[in-house]
Amino acid sequence: MKQPDIKLNPNPRMRYEITMTVKGAPGSFDSIDGYADYKVSNPASVPLTPITGATVEPERHEPIEFKRVGDNVYKAEVYVDKFLDEDYFGQGVCRWSIVAVSAGLISGPITFSPSIFSKDIFASSSVTRYFANGSYTDRRMERIDIGADSPKAYKLPDDTFTVTLEAAEKLP
Repeated sequence: MKQPDIKLNPNPRMRYEITMTVKGAPGSFDSIDGYADYKVSNPASVPLTPITGATVEPERHEPIEFKRVGDNVYKAEVYVDKFLDEDYFGQGVCRWSIVAVSAGLISGPITFSPSIFSKDIFASSSVTRYFANGSYTDRRMERIDIGADSPKAYKLPDDTFTVTLEAAEKLP
């Protein structure tokens, strides 16, 4: 299947601000990055692949910038309508949708990667992820840590730090 030339929306209007707040981390982070993931949400607009007969909807993994705005507080902006809904395959209009916004808080070989998914973005709500302090200090191998929904997921629930991602719609 030939990949189409996916176009950016020339006039995006659905802007959300993502605020990230880090509480209780045992140290600083070497760098912080972020990504917004998008996907075509209506598979009928995408042709089947020739060999497997499966539908593989186009996806995009777009970098975003979390800017520091205070002690342990960062903000990023995303447009949920960043890509142009268009008939890319001759099978009807492909409807693009945001899937999630993820942060990458990098400390040595470890990337702490909390995410907020579309339902929470559109609801302008927040998501808090818990991370074990021991994961921060264990430098033996490179890894990605996505955290847990509750500190009770860890042997030492009081020995954790949190990262909260909060979405807020911003009018153009």
